[in-house]
Amino acid sequence: MLGLTQAEAKDYARDGYIIRKGLLSEEEVADFRGHARQQLEAEKKTGAIMAKGDKEGKTTLLKMWTKAEDDKYGLLARDERMVGLAEAAIGKPIYLYSHKMTMKQPNEGGAWEWHQDFGYWYNYGCLAPDMMSIYIALDKATRENGCLQVLKATHKLGRLNHIRENDQTNVEQEHLDAALKRFEHVYVEMEAGDALVFDGNLLHRSDANRSDTYRWGYICSYNAVENAPFKKVREYGNFDELKKVPAGSFRMAS
Repeated sequence: MLGLTQAEAKDYARDGYIIRKGLLSEEEVADFRGHARQQLEAEKKTGAIMAKGDKEGKTTLLKMWTKAEDDKYGLLARDERMVGLAEAAIGKPIYLYSHKMTMKQPNEGGAWEWHQDFGYWYNYGCLAPDMMSIYIALDKATRENGCLQVLKATHKLGRLNHIRENDQTNVEQEHLDAALKRFEHVYVEMEAGDALVFDGNLLHRSDANRSDTYRWGYICSYNAVENAPFKKVREYGNFDELKKVPAGSFRMAS
């Protein structure tokens, strides 16, 4: 199904997120993951992959694209299933804000502290929180390998103050402590191919990967067209017409 079901729309409005099980088939995951693993691990050897550190010194690898090209990454970002979910969640005409791969290598991938994505998107010139993301698990995501965690319904708090710590932008501790006491803390364990659809103001984090397994995820973020940045702070995120493609088109790209 394209878009959100009535039940999903209700849950999304209440909780700030939903999980769409099996958004990608096993064959689609294998195709996309196999290509990404080969290409991005080769790029890592050349220094073309970013590494973001946590408080313990562990690092998460990160690859971000500035445009949605006609490669596997750009085509999946524009896949009609992804676009349909994003359009339904935002409720307005949208464009692709960013797309990136987060790579937690076995026994190595670092933690991400509690934050809202809109906590820093606001500083990049986006006035309104008409923004959200879709995280696709490319490997089974568990507590042991650092699955995403959310504080349910914290999107209703609005944008909280954030500060820069190490290589990350995190919510200020005082407000975080209060939120942790008041909102349900959920570990979002996922199978490969599942998608987490979540609001730009939802508080979320992840632990380090302390397992022998990979924990890779592909994240596409979307913005309302009318909310495009009023200033250019980053190479990504600026308005570019979103050209939707049929489901599974990425499998045809090399």
